[in-house]
Amino acid sequence: MNMAPYEAVKEKYGVEIDFRPFYLIEPLTSREFRSQRLNILDYTAIVFSARHMIDAFFQLCEELRVKVPETMKYFCTTEAVAMYLQKHIVFRKRKIFYGNGTPQSVVDLIGPKHKGEKFLITTSGSGNNETMARLFDAAKVDYTTAVFVKSVPQDLKDVDLSAYGLIVVYNPADLVSLKENFPDYQPGQTRFITFGRQIAKAAEEAGLPVSIQAPTAEVPSVAKAIEVCLGAEE
Repeated sequence: MNMAPYEAVKEKYGVEIDFRPFYLIEPLTSREFRSQRLNILDYTAIVFSARHMIDAFFQLCEELRVKVPETMKYFCTTEAVAMYLQKHIVFRKRKIFYGNGTPQSVVDLIGPKHKGEKFLITTSGSGNNETMARLFDAAKVDYTTAVFVKSVPQDLKDVDLSAYGLIVVYNPADLVSLKENFPDYQPGQTRFITFGRQIAKAAEEAGLPVSIQAPTAEVPSVAKAIEVCLGAEE
């Protein structure tokens, strides 16, 4: 994480900014994965959208004693995710492809050339694969989605949420953790910033006072969102 924007906000407004994860991402156990009743070797191409998904995939393959064939093709949302594959396999351009960060770019990579592959889309099970699935449906690509990681709430009992004027949430799992740790939580004067469309809707449904929804053209980052909120108070 680039801390410079946050340091600038702290210096400008004389505030403190704490970073505390509300949940952690962990791989499914082999038993949890088996409950999905699918065979990894039935697929000829894998879709990855995050590095932790890559680690979870290969860890589960090892636990399940699945030897991934060298013919497997890998489609990644970004170059950074694709390059991370080098941790687990020999990087060969003929079987690793990456987009520009959007689900549509992955579908564009497939095109007619790879349309005959059978794709396995790795997900976290949080619904963040809905856009990808819709695009694959529209392109008439043969695919299955499978959960490889889970969100595990962290113990936040030592945190006094009322001490914070602003809380930033990124994922619905943040709200699950908040609810588990503080079942009777009332926001009081605390306001919320949401980052991402999915979390904005979840926060509103939870009755949390959302001051800013990001990213937007005017508020492209969390640091900028914090600055806008603080500036409005002056």
